[in-house]
Amino acid sequence: MTVVLKVGDRSIEAEELLSLLAGYQMLPQFLQELLIEQAIASITCTDEEKTAACEQFYAQNQINSDEVLGAWLGRYGMTQPQLEALATRGLRVEKFKQATWGPKLESYFLTRKGQLDRVIYSLIRTQDLGIAQELYFRVLEGEQSFAELARDYSQGPEAQTDGMIGPVELSVPHPTLAQMLSVSQPGQLWAPTRVGEWLVIVRLEKFIPAQLDDPMRRRLLNECFTTWLQEQLSQLGSLSPSPTSPSDNATPVAHDLYQNLRPRISLNCYPV
Repeated sequence: MTVVLKVGDRSIEAEELLSLLAGYQMLPQFLQELLIEQAIASITCTDEEKTAACEQFYAQNQINSDEVLGAWLGRYGMTQPQLEALATRGLRVEKFKQATWGPKLESYFLTRKGQLDRVIYSLIRTQDLGIAQELYFRVLEGEQSFAELARDYSQGPEAQTDGMIGPVELSVPHPTLAQMLSVSQPGQLWAPTRVGEWLVIVRLEKFIPAQLDDPMRRRLLNECFTTWLQEQLSQLGSLSPSPTSPSDNATPVAHDLYQNLRPRISLNCYPV
């Protein structure tokens, strides 16, 4: 048995370590980090990128001398090369995302655009059909403003904002309401419509189409990466202990990671 860690009087052997990770609910995170590390193994950084990443890491962690650096390494049980790998990890992950999903990001954006478009709309909700119809015709005939009626009669939090909601992405409202808004023209008023337990009167105020700008690109790349990572974790199977494992404390997945785990990178990108 090989002792890999000593804490006080306790010696922790390699076979016991995985059991401890599982007991502390740290095994899924450990496996996730292994998957990421293998995925970015071939991703490199230039010397300039390494220097900049390390300088930023030192500043964030207030490492301003060799003595502080040595203490930091000792505290976390790291070597200097490990620290440099940690400092550049975020950049390498971003490069991996771009290399894997960047070329197909535009097509992915088009599949998601219907959920990413944003709307500003006015809403009145009530559970009384008679009241809903009366309010609808008051707005339609211009007898009272939508804002005034929403403030006085709407039974949801929108009453505090004169019925105004948004801007919100079309993935946020109830699917029925989202469908109504997606086919509306600004200013279009909908007659009372059943949405869940409510009767709603809704008017689209503004439609804001999603744009594939830099913030959206970062968001979609993160979505693709998260989906991929969850797929990889699900492919690992159960993390439960197995009597056929090398030791009673090891898990089949963890043992397989040591022996046979290889990066399984899918170039497909699925919406979250």
